[in-house]
Amino acid sequence: MLKYILIIFSIIVLWGCNETHTPKPRGFYRIDFPEKNYQTLPLQMPYSFEVPTYSICKIDHTIQEDQSNINILFPQNRSTFHISYKKINNNLQKLTEDSYELAYKHSIKANSISEQVYLNPANNVYGTIYRIEGNAASPFQFHLTDSTCNFLRGSFYIKEIPNYDSLQPVIKFLEKDLINLIETLHWEEQCQ
Repeated sequence: MLKYILIIFSIIVLWGCNETHTPKPRGFYRIDFPEKNYQTLPLQMPYSFEVPTYSICKIDHTIQEDQSNINILFPQNRSTFHISYKKINNNLQKLTEDSYELAYKHSIKANSISEQVYLNPANNVYGTIYRIEGNAASPFQFHLTDSTCNFLRGSFYIKEIPNYDSLQPVIKFLEKDLINLIETLHWEEQCQ
């Protein structure tokens, strides 16, 4: 009896395996990006720059001492540019070192961190841009200063599990907005 059950089971298994299964190719979600348009920062701050029209700008109230910090939100991409501002008070070296340390905290997960010096003498803006490649939480950070009064630090975060390959289209799209922000920065308050 067992012999007949095994023969019937074998026939059913062999008969059911006539179809060839083709696996589906690996893919990613389609991401639709808005058209690039910019406007002047709609908040009164000691600095000004252009922000994308598809972003939301909010004052960051989590830091009590200074209301010059803002978040530029991109809800459709679950991304945020955190911008913090400080007045320089004989502490430019410390502010610069702190910015460097915050960028390099991502070196644990990063494949590489490249630094680019930024110089814009026409707007009195100087600084460093950090591009962080790999599965780090922040793919882009920077600090900008006029070297005497104003210091601005920015970081870009995506609220997703860091997967550099799948997030690459969003990173490339929003990196252009960060570069535009940097290139259009000017100080509202000049030092005497």
